[in-house]
Amino acid sequence: MRRAILGALAVVLAAVGANAQTPEELAARNIHRRAVEAMIWAMPAVNTDLMLQAMLTNTKAKVNEIVYWSKPVNWKNQTLTPNPDSIYLMSFWNVKDGPVVIEIPPAQGGSIAGNIVTAWQMPLEDAGPEGADKGQGGKYVILPPGYKGEVPAGTFALQSDTFSGFALLRSSLASHKEADIAKSVAYGKQIRVYPLAQAANPPPTNFSDAYDVLFDSTIPYDARFYRNLDRVVQNEPWLDRDRVMIDQLRTIGIEKGKPFTPDQNTTAILDEAAREAHALLSERYDQGFPVINPGIRWFPAAMPEMVKAAQGGYGDPDAYPVDARGVTYTLGFTGIKRIGTAQFYLMTSKDRDGAPFDGEAMYRLTVPANAPVRQYWSATVYDRETHALVRNMPRASRASISDGIQKNADGSIDVYFGPKAPEGKEANWVPTDPNRKFELLFRLYGPEKPLFDHSWKLPDVERVAGTVGGITK
Repeated sequence: MRRAILGALAVVLAAVGANAQTPEELAARNIHRRAVEAMIWAMPAVNTDLMLQAMLTNTKAKVNEIVYWSKPVNWKNQTLTPNPDSIYLMSFWNVKDGPVVIEIPPAQGGSIAGNIVTAWQMPLEDAGPEGADKGQGGKYVILPPGYKGEVPAGTFALQSDTFSGFALLRSSLASHKEADIAKSVAYGKQIRVYPLAQAANPPPTNFSDAYDVLFDSTIPYDARFYRNLDRVVQNEPWLDRDRVMIDQLRTIGIEKGKPFTPDQNTTAILDEAAREAHALLSERYDQGFPVINPGIRWFPAAMPEMVKAAQGGYGDPDAYPVDARGVTYTLGFTGIKRIGTAQFYLMTSKDRDGAPFDGEAMYRLTVPANAPVRQYWSATVYDRETHALVRNMPRASRASISDGIQKNADGSIDVYFGPKAPEGKEANWVPTDPNRKFELLFRLYGPEKPLFDHSWKLPDVERVAGTVGGITK
C-alpha cells in the first residue's frame, strides 16, 4: 500500500512538477493536497449523505420517514459492514422546519437497539433497553441547532448541532425462521416518526421496504466524493471546530452559497487526490487497530482515541483525531453513545499467521463455548476493498441464531469461510469469492462481562486445508 501512495504522489508531481513555481502549478498542487485532507476530514458526513442519496434514489422513502428491510439484508445492501442477522429500520431526519420526534415502543414482544446520530455521525442518544428509555419506550425529540422553544415533559430532548442525521434502529431477531422475522418486522413497525408540532395528533409513519433493492452507499474514491461533500456544506451549518476547513474547501471549489463546478483539469486533480486519500486510509487500516487481547488479532472496530473524542463531543481542545475518524467511517456507519452495552464489534482482516484473508482459501474460526452475550453472536464476511457485503453471495454470515448451526461436543462452534463448504459443514459455512480479499466482523449483541474482563477470548482465525476446484489449498 505504501507503494500505492508513492505511486499516486508521483503521478501528481509529474503532472504539476515536483518543484512547481508557476501560479498554475502551485494552484494544482494546492488543490491536490487540500482535497486529500478534505476527504479524510469529511468521511463521516459524506458517508451519511451517500446513504441518504441511496435511499432517495432507489426507494420510495423520504426524509422523516422510515426505510426498512423486511428480511435480514442480503448483498444488495451495499452500506458499509451491515448486519445480516438483524432487521434494519432507518430514519433520515431533518429538523430545518422544526423538531422531530422518534417514538420507540416499549420492549414488549421485541426490542430495539438504536442509535440516533447527527450528519457527522456524532451520537445524540441510544434507544431501546440499553438506551435512554431502558426498554420502557419513549419519545426522542431531536432539536434544531440553536433551538429555544419548549420541549414536552417526559421526553428525551436531543440537541443537534446539524439540521440532519439519521436513526439506525435494529429490531431484535430471535432466529431466521419466517415467523421470527415477521415478528421482528411487526415490532419495528411500531416505531413512529413525526414533527413535534403534530405531537398531539401524529400522522401515520410511512415505511418503505428496501429489501432486495440495490442500495449502494460505498465510498467513491474519486471526484464524485467532493460532490457529496459540497451538498453537506450547502445544507449544514459550520461547526466551530471545523471552521478551519472553510478556506481549505474554497481552494477546491466548495464554498457555501456558491455552485461547485470543477473544470476538467480540477476534476482530474480531485480524482488523483481521492485515490491518494484512499491509499492513506487503507494503509492506516492495514497497520491494525489496538487489539482487544494481546497476541490475538481481533480488534474493536473503532480506534480508542476516536471513541474517547466522540464520547466527549470532541470537547478536548488538545485532541481532534480526524485521521482515526476517517479510517473508522470507511469501515462502517453510526455512532454509539453507550459503547459495549447493546452491542460490541470486533474486526480482523488477517489470519492467525498474519496473512490477509484470501477468498480462494479455507479458514476456520472456533467460537468458544459460553459466548458472553445476552442475545446472540455472529460472524460476517465483507469485501476487503469496499467494506460492504461481498456481491452475489447467497449469504454473508453465520450466527448463534442461524438455523441448523452445529456445535462441538464442548459447546464451541466452528465457523468456516471459503469458496466451497467443507463436507458436512454447510450449516456452519460462509461463502467467499475466490477472486476477492475479505475481512471479518464478529458481533456480540448484549455483550457481557467475560468479554471485557478477558476471561472469554475469541481466538484467531486459522487457515485450514480445503479443496477448491479439486486443488488442496
